[in-house]
Amino acid sequence: MLDKVFDSQDMPVLDRVEAWQEITASALIPNEFIIDRASEFRASLRAADLGGAQVTALTYASMTSRRTPQLIRQSDPEMYAVGLILRGQQVITQDRCEAPLGEGDLVVYSTSHPYAAVVEAGRDTAASVVVQIPRVLVPVSPNHVDRMLAARMSGHEGVGGLLANFLTHVATDTVPYGPADSQRLGGVLVDLITAWLAHHLDAEDQTPAEPRQHMQFLEVQDFIRRHLGDAELSPGTVATAHHISMRTLHRLFRDYAHGATVSSYIRHQRLARARRDLADPRLATPVHAIAAHWGFARPADFTRAFRNAYGTTPTEYRQSSRPAHPGTHC
Repeated sequence: MLDKVFDSQDMPVLDRVEAWQEITASALIPNEFIIDRASEFRASLRAADLGGAQVTALTYASMTSRRTPQLIRQSDPEMYAVGLILRGQQVITQDRCEAPLGEGDLVVYSTSHPYAAVVEAGRDTAASVVVQIPRVLVPVSPNHVDRMLAARMSGHEGVGGLLANFLTHVATDTVPYGPADSQRLGGVLVDLITAWLAHHLDAEDQTPAEPRQHMQFLEVQDFIRRHLGDAELSPGTVATAHHISMRTLHRLFRDYAHGATVSSYIRHQRLARARRDLADPRLATPVHAIAAHWGFARPADFTRAFRNAYGTTPTEYRQSSRPAHPGTHC
């Protein structure tokens, strides 16, 4: 999904630091860099524009970067940057606040304020995903967001977990998306960031109803995906878990699920995961056990649903999707 923009391995060692500074200035924003072991410097950058939100996946060796008042005066796109740390240790300082960050941590900082980031990757490379989003797209008061700059926040649970999962998926997904899909995903990302900021500010009342409802739908989706193996999962249990009425739940799916009902979404997710397992040559799990693992209590129900969805039985699909055993001939 993200396009390759830069890889230090593609160029001579002596040119890597200068090229990195140039590419990050154009793909992100201008910064000053201090890199102690320039001859050992390694980095990569992949990026995509999702409806106005720029998503960038980066790897980089140990270094210090600074956005100075002079650089801000030269050019300020007036954006928030949201970072998810995937690997390595970092410390970001802005407005007299300091955030020590490790794997799974989230942070927000501003392009309009000076900041410094110190990365410690040892002999390896650090990795992160950064979203740059124009301030005007975030319907939360800048004065409130400024209170959160350079604060360490968890990406392991709650709204932060949803945001971190979304960013990780965008950074690792290899499926190409068309312009319309990118636009829609950008809208989802803006809503997630808005809800995440509002949650930490305890300012949900500042968030317009549309992002709040979209966020609620994303939470419902996440709950369903985490409980697909529960044979008792149903629209009723989903509504109860989120303290909403069945009418509200069905309205959320009507507005955001592109025609899917709650029941059809659960069934589709279960079937998709079962099909993935059936095609995995590393799994010797019996078909009925795969069905039970993904919430189908009765094998006959699983076979019927699978045939209706994919035009073949689970056993036939497993046989046709796995490579022939070595030594067999067509």
